[in-house]
Formats: sequence, structure tokens, C-alpha cells
Amino acid sequence: MELYRHKSGRLFRQLFPRFLWFKPKNHSKIVYLTFDDGPTAGVTDFVLDTLAQYDAQATFFCIGKNIREEPRIFERIWQQGHRIGNHTENHLNGWRSTTSLYLKNVIRCKEAIQTYYPEIQNQKKLFRPPYGRLKRQQANVILKQYQIVMWDVLTGDFDRNLQPQACLQNTIKHSESGSIVVFHDSLKAEKNLRYTLPRYLDFLQSEGYETALL
Repeated sequence: MELYRHKSGRLFRQLFPRFLWFKPKNHSKIVYLTFDDGPTAGVTDFVLDTLAQYDAQATFFCIGKNIREEPRIFERIWQQGHRIGNHTENHLNGWRSTTSLYLKNVIRCKEAIQTYYPEIQNQKKLFRPPYGRLKRQQANVILKQYQIVMWDVLTGDFDRNLQPQACLQNTIKHSESGSIVVFHDSLKAEKNLRYTLPRYLDFLQSEGYETALL
């Protein structure tokens, strides 16, 4: 059984104020869509097609190994104007990794990104820890080069015990202007993602929300 919270809440923001959890913008209804764990053949293509249909923008936190395996899809992400973030080389759990190993994994992902997207050096550097887990020492080093991005809304699309309808309802329920929303362009999340994403974008559109890059 998956244990997680759909809404991060203010307590998390207060405990870890150096991380980006929420991004309000005055007088605008904006949601920040993010996708973790890709690029994944078939799944990321579906996401990109769907985003294009709604003229929506998103930030993709990519795994270095997957970038090397799917360079065509990775190039399509940034060619369509979306933002790229670092999600480690092998989706490491920071709590279970030494700081040395973890930081080397971050560097490996950085190298993969720059190989296929050298222009990223001119953009703000974004990092999201897999599972949202990293040690203080790891964070201290990473923050010297990256903005660490967490989330306000966790869709739970990766939870195979969560029905697609519930995934959509929970995501809509917890979303508000300034929310950073996490989806996953992975095989594990594909069923819920395919159901939820277009319907969620319908909701955002009907309620007058815009999507923006982090």
C-alpha cells in the first residue's frame, strides 16, 4: 500500500523553507505542471501530445539513464518549449544513499541533460529529489547550484491501488493558484495518467487557469 499525502501543506513549507513547494503569482490563476521519471517511450509522447492540444506548459524532471535511452523523446520535450529539471541518474533515494554517491548521481544526470540540450546552461537549474527524500548534507551541496523543487499537489498517479477517477478528483480538489502539481510520465503511472491528465487540463481550462514554467 502506498503511503503519501496528496497535499503538502504549509507545515512542509515551514520545515523546509529553502525548497520550492508553492509559487503564487499576484492576480493570476496559474498552476505549475511537472512530470517526473521520464522520458519514457509511449508515455512521455502521450504527455507531450496532450499538452500541445491544450497549449499547456510543463517542467519535466528527467532521469539521466532514461535520457540516454530515449534521446529523441528528450529532445522533443525541450523543442516543444518545456523546461527540464534534474531527477538524478538512477532515481536514487537520498535517505538510502551516501552523500558522495548521491551527488555523483546528480552530476551524471546533469551530464546527460547537457549532452542533448546544451542550451540548458543558460537556464535556471532545477532539481527534484526522487521520492522527495534527501539528507540535509545532500541538500546543502545541491542548493549551491540548483533550486530544489518539491510540490504542493501529488496526484498519486503512480499508485496502482488508486482508481483513475479518484486520482482526478484528488488532484482537482487540492489544486489552487500557485500549486506545483506532480504527475509521472512512467509505465507505473500510465493508466492513471492517461485518464487524469486530459480531464485535469479540461478542468484548468474551464476554471480559467493558465499553466506556466517553473
